[in-house]
Amino acid sequence: MKSCTLRATAESGTLEFVDAPVPEPGPGQLLVKMRAAALNRGEFIIGHGLTKAGTVKPIGMEGAGEVVKAGAGVAGFAAGQRVMGRCAAAFSEYAVMDVREAVAMPERLSFEEAAAVPLTFLVAQDILFSQGRLVAGEWLLVLGVTSGVGVSALQAAKARGAKVIGTSGSAEKLARLASEGLDLAICTRGADFHAQVLEATGGKGVNLVVNAVGGTVFAEAIRSMAFEGRYGQVGYVDGVLEASIDLQALHAKRLTLFGVSNKLRNAEQRASGVPGFVADILPGIAAGRIRPIVDRVFPFAELPAARAHMEANRHVGKIVIAMPASG
Repeated sequence: MKSCTLRATAESGTLEFVDAPVPEPGPGQLLVKMRAAALNRGEFIIGHGLTKAGTVKPIGMEGAGEVVKAGAGVAGFAAGQRVMGRCAAAFSEYAVMDVREAVAMPERLSFEEAAAVPLTFLVAQDILFSQGRLVAGEWLLVLGVTSGVGVSALQAAKARGAKVIGTSGSAEKLARLASEGLDLAICTRGADFHAQVLEATGGKGVNLVVNAVGGTVFAEAIRSMAFEGRYGQVGYVDGVLEASIDLQALHAKRLTLFGVSNKLRNAEQRASGVPGFVADILPGIAAGRIRPIVDRVFPFAELPAARAHMEANRHVGKIVIAMPASG
């Protein structure tokens, strides 16, 4: 089968298309014929923790396709069934998926739309509901709202009945989210949104922050939080991994700070978030109240061009690769 690997050096990562054997599903696994797979920025950043310099590994973290066969001990999935989920080596014609991560695709979704769901919406469920405890009527601030996670958080929060403020450095990208119910769009790449947030929330601040930008906006986010607000860190595209914290604000406003990452979680811990996603978000997707936003679909052979499109920061939502239909 055809597969794509990332050869990482200290300076860069080179994509290479290779021939590889079709994997065999082990106990608790499904062999899936991949029909589409989505890009995730962190996987391409050398030294990020996902990709180490000096390594060569198959790439791809999530996708959708058809079940080919099941490993020992697997029940509930049949050959030919359409599934979506997180899985390693998703940019391959065939990949194995932990059955605990596999979710039956809603009928209304295309493979390309389904490939855009697993990672960002699982993250959204974790940061909004499992840890963020967001409820209807509360205010959410999404820093970097046009990112894949940002768009998913916006959609899931609006489906829950929350009010959402989002920031982005692109007015054009923000305009594309108007139809998703964004209550206040702030066009900025800097830490200068506090006054607009307080004005929108009647001086109270937001109940939950989702920070997909990084350390440059951390202090401003803390300033923008309401009493007993919650703050979730999910990314740092600005490359700033350190920030000072106002301990008096943390103390006086009884703030809660937490991170969302799969980096140090084992397979069981990663799978533990799937039932929450199935309960909190999947019904909205199945009913059409939440529609995954696919910015652009590239054919498998154009994966390097898809990567360049992502790194140019021109996209809103997810970039998806259409895998070969034959094979």
